[in-house]
Amino acid sequence: MSNILEVKNVVKQYGDYTALNNVSLQVPKGSIYGLLGPNGAGKTSLIRIINQITMPDSGSVLLDGEQLKPEHVQHIGYMPEERGLYKTMKVGEQALYLAQLKGLSKTEAKKQLDYWFDRLEIQGWWNKKIQELSKGMAQKIQFVVTVLHKPKLLIFDEPFSGFDPVNANLIKDEILELKKQGATIIFSTHRMESVEELCDDIALIHKSNKLIEGKLNDVKKEYRTNSFEVGIMTSNVEGLMYQLTQKFTVGQTNFKTLNDDLKLEVQIGNSSPNELLNILTQMGQVTHFVEKIPSVNDIFIKTVSGK
Repeated sequence: MSNILEVKNVVKQYGDYTALNNVSLQVPKGSIYGLLGPNGAGKTSLIRIINQITMPDSGSVLLDGEQLKPEHVQHIGYMPEERGLYKTMKVGEQALYLAQLKGLSKTEAKKQLDYWFDRLEIQGWWNKKIQELSKGMAQKIQFVVTVLHKPKLLIFDEPFSGFDPVNANLIKDEILELKKQGATIIFSTHRMESVEELCDDIALIHKSNKLIEGKLNDVKKEYRTNSFEVGIMTSNVEGLMYQLTQKFTVGQTNFKTLNDDLKLEVQIGNSSPNELLNILTQMGQVTHFVEKIPSVNDIFIKTVSGK
């Protein structure tokens, strides 16, 4: 799979502060790419460079193999975390104006807006002013003006902020549909559950440096510890613990089950899960047996905290 976006050795400084320190990224075509990092990591600086709002001090950015240039703005849709709608303008008038800035004719813009207003069931908002809308309603308009010119690269910065669960799920489905239609999506968020659900690839930036990049599954494999959560009903706890500790690293843990069972975390090292399961089934009734696959949240905290 080729890359739609390549960031090469980008440096950005503001006076004595380094926002990006020699950062390189590769965003595969047709992927949903999670751009992660704590506040102040450098994510917004990078997004602003991709959108040509600011320029890097050194390094380069390529869009579809070409050096980034002003006309590429028509191929990028950007939904910033701090929304940029004019509060006193009417929704329809503003959406038409923003669509034409992205290169659509007034006729094509109206056609696309009719499609999206119908799809998101907001037909009655055309003559409302933004200041008359709730935050979630304004979010829908911001989403529409981001996607209606059918850009090949979409950048969503905290796209679910302000949405209730129903509308967050609606926008999530629309993002997946845009991917299905061929768009590539950069997705910046602090909601790790959304990253788990949506992203194919991730990168993590911390203190201006890229620390992680790759396929989400590959990153998870790198951070796996070969640990299993075990629930077991046994009348011989002492014998079970003796057998387990001869071969594995065992500790107490806690997870929700419907049974009053013994709950353990067992790290098997280079042994196979079957070896652990054989011991457990000989010593009692296994009620829970799950590998502890690291979540994006676990990886984020471990990488950022260094623990």
